[in-house]
Amino acid sequence: MEQMQRRVGVVGGVRIPFCRNNTAYADVGNFGMSVKVLGALVERYGLHGVELGEVALGAVIKHASDWNLAREALLSSGLAPTTPGITTARACGTSLDNAIIVANKIACGQIEAGIAAGSDTTSDVPIVYGTRLRKRLLAINRAKTLQDKLKIALHRFSLKELKPSFPGVAEPRTGKSMGDHCEQMAKQWHIDREAQDRLALESHRKLAAAYESGFFEDLLVPFRGLTRDGFLRPDTSMEKLAALKPAFDRTSGQGTLTAGNSTGLSDGAAAVLLASEDWAAQRGLTIQAWFRDAEVAAVDFVHGEGLLMAPTVAVPRLLKRNGLTLQDFDYYEIHEAFAAQVLCTLRAWESAEYCKNRLGLDAPLGAIDPAKLNVHGSSLAAGHPFAATGARIIATLAKLLEQKGSGRGLISICTAGGMGVTAILER
Repeated sequence: MEQMQRRVGVVGGVRIPFCRNNTAYADVGNFGMSVKVLGALVERYGLHGVELGEVALGAVIKHASDWNLAREALLSSGLAPTTPGITTARACGTSLDNAIIVANKIACGQIEAGIAAGSDTTSDVPIVYGTRLRKRLLAINRAKTLQDKLKIALHRFSLKELKPSFPGVAEPRTGKSMGDHCEQMAKQWHIDREAQDRLALESHRKLAAAYESGFFEDLLVPFRGLTRDGFLRPDTSMEKLAALKPAFDRTSGQGTLTAGNSTGLSDGAAAVLLASEDWAAQRGLTIQAWFRDAEVAAVDFVHGEGLLMAPTVAVPRLLKRNGLTLQDFDYYEIHEAFAAQVLCTLRAWESAEYCKNRLGLDAPLGAIDPAKLNVHGSSLAAGHPFAATGARIIATLAKLLEQKGSGRGLISICTAGGMGVTAILER
């Protein structure tokens, strides 16, 4: 049965300030942060007791007990308890993916409105038993008699088994961290240290200016005494950034990624409300921007491609389907996992060789206007709680388009596992 595709509106979003791990939100965890942002969205748009079609909320780092974080959080948010919830994860693209999930359901006529959200903590991380101790405990549980249980418990037991296992930070198939991979990309694309530091400095300056202008007054919900992002350093400088040592390649003398031009370990949450035009009108809510389209891609990073280069593949597919060029945008929101990643992406789109041989294009996508890139700063200055970044960017871009009154914005997010999530908003 064919369904007529409907326009999907971004009504608006909220987030709590992002902060460094082991600081203000260390004892809150994903559940507390998720309840806070969902509750704030409910309050802002008068959704108390309202049944929505879906709440898609994700977290990259979560406990096994958080089996359906979205459902549990929405039950404490003020929404009607008859609202369904789904918990997702696609690394840094998680909440943009959630917006795609909700938007597709609205476009197909399956639901009228929903929330896309994400939360992540690098403070309250799941620390579990090692494999040997875990297997021993399961065997003890299966044993029928006390004698058998004691025999299993004491058989070749070593104190080394008590060593806990922490969440993995390396790609399982390469053993390298995201920073290690990005360092390789920087070398491949000849991205120097000064260019990375310059982009990081601009991110801090732009975010600071946005705060001073009051841009975030209705986007940011104070939490745990914080009213601004804990990573923001408006007083930083090229000299301060240049003084930092390499964070990943520390031995070759060629390392360019530092703590200053890479995102730090973060805690935070964000959420956005999406709806059909009719549903919003019936509730007296205005649409800030329209969620036009999205594309997800992946690269073969195990066999030589750059781990964080998948957005370079997703964007041209998105452009072709919508009859657009890379220059047909008023704003570009490119997630700053690392300054080098942004610069590699931009350089790849300008490369005739890469665009022809990898992307199959007759000509390079070309350059973008740097004045339109991350105009209010991005992850290097705000922080990057993995699953929350997409919702943060959607809310920021939708408000930018609303303020402008018209226009189009491109979202590009790289993720662990060699994937990229991209989308177009317009007004």
